[in-house]
Amino acid sequence: MERRSVYPFTAIVGQERMKRALVLNAVNPAIGGVLIRGERGTAKSTAARALAALLPDIHVVADCRFGCDPDRPEQFCDECRERRAAGEELPVAMRKTRFVDLPVSATEDRVVGTLDIEKAIKKGERSFDPGVLAAANRSILYVDEVNLLDDHVVDLLLDSAAMGINVVEREGISFQHPARFILVGTMNPEEGDLRPQLLDRFALSVEVHSISDPRDRMAILERHIGYDQDAEAFSREWQPSEQRLSDEIARARELVDRVAYTQRDLFTIASLTSSLHIDGHRADLVILKTARAHAAFEGRDRITERDIMLAAELALPHRLRRGPFHEAQATLSDLADRVEQIQTDYETNAEAQQTGETTEDTSVKKKVSR
Repeated sequence: MERRSVYPFTAIVGQERMKRALVLNAVNPAIGGVLIRGERGTAKSTAARALAALLPDIHVVADCRFGCDPDRPEQFCDECRERRAAGEELPVAMRKTRFVDLPVSATEDRVVGTLDIEKAIKKGERSFDPGVLAAANRSILYVDEVNLLDDHVVDLLLDSAAMGINVVEREGISFQHPARFILVGTMNPEEGDLRPQLLDRFALSVEVHSISDPRDRMAILERHIGYDQDAEAFSREWQPSEQRLSDEIARARELVDRVAYTQRDLFTIASLTSSLHIDGHRADLVILKTARAHAAFEGRDRITERDIMLAAELALPHRLRRGPFHEAQATLSDLADRVEQIQTDYETNAEAQQTGETTEDTSVKKKVSR
């Protein structure tokens, strides 16, 4: 059966925040994934599949079951590490980024893989049967209805997404392989929510809703009619914009580790999360990683206040418990007001330290000069 073309990512109408969260995770998978919450029919799964289709091809060890990166030997699986230590030259090939779908009924063994203990005892051989995490390495791992998945399995996924490695140990025998993937979870809140502890483990979160603007809804209709009538022709029509976005992601991946930030940027992030009473420090790290990814995506080597605000807009909504954002998502205007005050406080403190005055004296002078 001929495989149907995937609906193009750039053809999705609206849902800009969801698309931004997905693209930034593609730029830097170390951000830690995204949870997309919304009713059915809001392009959640369509966007995840479309992202995988436009991502750049990757270099892999050609015959490795885990798709190890030949340019990063420190991240090799046990098998590739042993082959390299034995002096073997590992063959290299190009591979498309995979889209791996995890079923809600998945068990722990199905996710992490299994070790054949009997074979190890009888023959002294270490035999590992890969699981979903192996297939998802350097790919997109998609979990629909993640809120219906067993909590223990969700924990395993989030642990692997955070550490970038999967270690399986049984009866004193262990095997490890890289598990660096873009985790995309979707859910309909009407079917139940995730526990707060699990919500916090998702780096970014967005809520999607049906589009109300008649013109946008008409555009959705027209595009889906065109796709249903001739998927191949529709995909060719959108190929130029798909290629541009793919190239932008590839360039951003090369730049992201070189994006610089200042002490002032760190102060802004820390003050923002502190003022919103965010528990823990995960959100601070996520905002920094996401801000750097956004700067890289726009071709810049230094983050700005706007990068921080756009990152916070994605990293904070599911972590907010109280305050002005309790009943709504954090908007850019809300965050801008807070960041402006934080920057003013930072400048006041800096001036006070230089002049030896108190912070109150410096603040008074600023108000008088205005």
